[in-house]
Amino acid sequence: MASRSPQPAHHLLAQQLKEQLRALEPGSRLPTVRELVARYGVSPVTVNKALSQLTQQGLVVVRPGSGTYVAERRPAQEDYGWQEVALGQRLDPTAGIRDLMVPAKAGMIPLGEAYPDRSLTALKEIQAATRRVARRLEVWDWAPAEGLESLRSVVAGELGAGVTSRDVQITPGAQAALSTVFRALAAPGSPVLMESPTYPGAVGVARSLGLHPVPVPADAEGVRPDLLQEAFAKSGARVFYCQPLHANPSGAVLSPERRRAVLRVVEAAGAFVVENDYARGLTFEGEAPPPLAALEPARVVYVRPFSKTTAPGLRVAAVVAKGPAGSRIRSLRVLDDHFVSALLQEVAVDVLTSPSRRAHLQRLQAELRRRRDSALEHLRQALPQLRPWRIPTGSVFLWLRLPEGWDDAEVSRRAMLAGVQVFPGRIFFPGEPSGTFLRLSYAAVPPEGLEEGIHRLAEALRARG
Repeated sequence: MASRSPQPAHHLLAQQLKEQLRALEPGSRLPTVRELVARYGVSPVTVNKALSQLTQQGLVVVRPGSGTYVAERRPAQEDYGWQEVALGQRLDPTAGIRDLMVPAKAGMIPLGEAYPDRSLTALKEIQAATRRVARRLEVWDWAPAEGLESLRSVVAGELGAGVTSRDVQITPGAQAALSTVFRALAAPGSPVLMESPTYPGAVGVARSLGLHPVPVPADAEGVRPDLLQEAFAKSGARVFYCQPLHANPSGAVLSPERRRAVLRVVEAAGAFVVENDYARGLTFEGEAPPPLAALEPARVVYVRPFSKTTAPGLRVAAVVAKGPAGSRIRSLRVLDDHFVSALLQEVAVDVLTSPSRRAHLQRLQAELRRRRDSALEHLRQALPQLRPWRIPTGSVFLWLRLPEGWDDAEVSRRAMLAGVQVFPGRIFFPGEPSGTFLRLSYAAVPPEGLEEGIHRLAEALRARG
């Protein structure tokens, strides 16, 4: 009988450390790598591999710059097998998306978070507005189902001629807006065209409603009108979802030549455009083009979030839609929420119309540009094999193409183990990925954090193989 091959040294060390963890309280600090090397007579590589194994098992937590700590013990799991039988099998529409909505864990460098860090938010303005507004008793009463006239007028004023406050519906954030819009415009089981790659939250919402996302490839100038026309003809879809300004994740801006072409294709198909204008106010190079809704307000259903330029917790957004589409959207919002908090709406009006708003946006845009340049420079030096798909002129993302043969999920996993949060590109494609990518955000950490995060990412990927 063949003899069993001995276990690798790091497996043996991990088993020894696991036994010791049982006697330690959660939150206890483990000895340093140097101390473990001296105690067990092994190499630093062996110690690091053993700690990585324990981290993957959820037994320890690595806090970069601080040390390794015993993880909180998980409570015993209840048996929910009966629920699986009762609910039946269902494809989870949030698969691959939930992590995008969860802030990075303590000690992890958040190169995946989609919001600017707290130093770039409008928190001072929000705090001051909240103190002023909260003293008025009427903000705790019922509010109009369609939203406050003052906030709806702000949104209508941004779009200009052809749009009035009557066309605006206030919602509690962009996700709620997308859910309402897709339900209003498309029946369950019908196709919805989506530029590819795109925001996974929109894909998840569509799937949760029983809709079928159909990818339409985009390049550096945005969605391709010829392929959009073909997709309408083949699918029979009547809805096209897109982000014409700094698309998430690619950063593409729909070119002037394509804007009219896209609208002509949509008109010929007798369809709607759902425009998610999440990046309005985040352009830091050149001039941002006006929304598509400003060109065709009857054809385009416009979703206008505000949180990227204010703060994540200001969960107020708007939908602009005319005619029967607008009526459907307003009816559905009454069923879903009755109304959006008047307090939040009043705070949003105060912040969006404040005399300091322009200065805040200028400071935000300048800092985002500085961080983009810093991230690009550190990538050039430490990870030249990760090539930016395009150099973004706004928003918060770099869309990085990985070398042939690399696995984006594995790269993301290695980064997480090294204390860096990034996201694999596959989750941004409504259909089959057109390549292997990584989405990296430069907004949530200052330049020195970007340098450290990219350095850690480079170290993690050097061990790839």
